[in-house]
Amino acid sequence: MATTRRPATRKAATSRKPSLRVERQLQRDGHRVLAGMDEVGRGALAGPVTVGVVLIDETSRSAPTGVKDSKLLTPAARVAMVPKIRRWALDFAVGHASPAEIDEIGIIAALRLAGMRALAAVGTVPDLVILDGNHDWLTAPDEVGLFAFADESGPVTPPVTTMIKADLKCSSVAAASVLAKVERDALMVAAAPEHPAYGWEENKGYAAPEHLAALEAYGATDLHRRSWRLPGVAGENEGAAPAGLPVDDDETGAGTAAGATPETSAEMIAR
Repeated sequence: MATTRRPATRKAATSRKPSLRVERQLQRDGHRVLAGMDEVGRGALAGPVTVGVVLIDETSRSAPTGVKDSKLLTPAARVAMVPKIRRWALDFAVGHASPAEIDEIGIIAALRLAGMRALAAVGTVPDLVILDGNHDWLTAPDEVGLFAFADESGPVTPPVTTMIKADLKCSSVAAASVLAKVERDALMVAAAPEHPAYGWEENKGYAAPEHLAALEAYGATDLHRRSWRLPGVAGENEGAAPAGLPVDDDETGAGTAAGATPETSAEMIAR
């Protein structure tokens, strides 16, 4: 009697644990030292945008059990994973770009600034950066085609490869996302007592209901991205970009609230 095999569900496909399969293939292609990189805070209304980087080489063993994209871990599990990742990685770092820097140069350039700060903090120059997503925000437009980490004029981005859902596939990228998320969350929790109405200890600066209500009642703080058209804030953001939907990179999904995008698509590409 013939049997029918049920097709794999989307849930089953996305629940597969990240591994070093992709990294090992890249190493066989000649990229010995790899940097997994991921960002958090891109869609928040307040606080920095943060980039984590984790370096591995051919001697690195499988990642610690439980390493996965930070959005799939509880806060306690993420914190517990940090020392394990630090022991496992060849090197690691986290870089930030402040709300003021985001306002000054835009979110895409701020992402690059945070990423370059993270790379500058590690002691080894990677042969290749694995970047989550399909957009290389790390390489400045005038550096496309350059493959040296530094030259006479200053830092130059190392080679970059992008991969959609790299945080679900690559252990190095998943580990970087955990480091970035834990450090950024800690910064927002530390800032929360100075601005208690906004609920940052819970929402971490994303557009949760209590955060939106406080914005409407009290306005923006110095940790808000004032160049954005902040929901409920009138008058402070004249000339800001049209409202829309920011990237949701928070496990609560709070970052998807309408009315909080920093730039139009054209402006983001231009940066």
